[in-house]
Amino acid sequence: MSVFIGVDVSLASSAICILGEGGKIIKEAKIDSEPAAFVAFMQNLPYEITGIGMEAGPLSQWLHKALADAGFQVVLMETHRVKKALSAMPIKTDRRDAEGIAHLLQLGWFSAVHCKSVTAQETRAVLTGRNALKKALIAMELSMRGILRNFGLKMGQISKKGYEERVRELIDGNDMLKQMALPILAARAELRKQLAVFERQVRSMAMKDPVCRKLMTMPGVGPVVALTYRAAIDDPTRFRRSKDIGPWVGLTPSREESGERSVVGAISKTGDVGLRCALFQAANSMLNCGSENWLKTWAQQLAEKCGNRRKAKVALARRIGVVLHRMWMDNTDFRSIREEAMALRAA
Repeated sequence: MSVFIGVDVSLASSAICILGEGGKIIKEAKIDSEPAAFVAFMQNLPYEITGIGMEAGPLSQWLHKALADAGFQVVLMETHRVKKALSAMPIKTDRRDAEGIAHLLQLGWFSAVHCKSVTAQETRAVLTGRNALKKALIAMELSMRGILRNFGLKMGQISKKGYEERVRELIDGNDMLKQMALPILAARAELRKQLAVFERQVRSMAMKDPVCRKLMTMPGVGPVVALTYRAAIDDPTRFRRSKDIGPWVGLTPSREESGERSVVGAISKTGDVGLRCALFQAANSMLNCGSENWLKTWAQQLAEKCGNRRKAKVALARRIGVVLHRMWMDNTDFRSIREEAMALRAA
């Protein structure tokens, strides 16, 4: 008998539901969220496993790799769509979620998510750590500004290097404010030191990777954007066309139709948030850089035509994602003149 297996992954244990023909529940179980436990459970089942489905998540990728290496057909399901489908159930439990995931797998009503390679996951870990440190540093600086503002002490516009000197200048003569500010300044100095370590590591990783070096030939694309793109795409051949990058990363307009009503809204914002932000930053950098290229000219003309510079930036971000994928697939550097790029591709 062929069966479909739905798994609701949790930190300590995971609920499992096995469906047979006609969607009938054959067996339910709860096992430890460990690769060895998953593989042993699946191997001991007296059924032919057609597929195993689980919602995409941090632990899911870890378990997916173990099951895939053991020879099982495993699918990671897109979280947003699974959540919407399961929200129709009046009672939410791990057991019910596993059953719902099994039904979605059997019906084919899901979007599969690519399970990233170990290298891509390691790269994303470094980028996530860098972003966490950067956010903590910004939050600390803004908190200091807010505290001093309560006493009428205004920081004003100041450079990163002059920040500490400005704070010491403002708190001079107030012992209580010194007791508050000096530990924060010491922690800020250490955060900046560790952030610099991350920055050097990111630049080193980008320069050692041939794909990243190629992507960085495009104006506006630096080490962070290149590594983010490299880790998010992971395998460029999984996209049939380069134009599929736009909808996948959520940079195409959403649409809602009902009868005669048809509304085209803002961008869908589906997919990888980090990559979407990185592409938008690359678009902003390209428009503000001094060098000229065909992509920048296209975006400037679009901004003049639609009268909205932000919309042009979003469109440029989408097109940057498409061009980067094409550069990766064709193994070519960026060409500032479009005719040269097209001629190179034709050759």
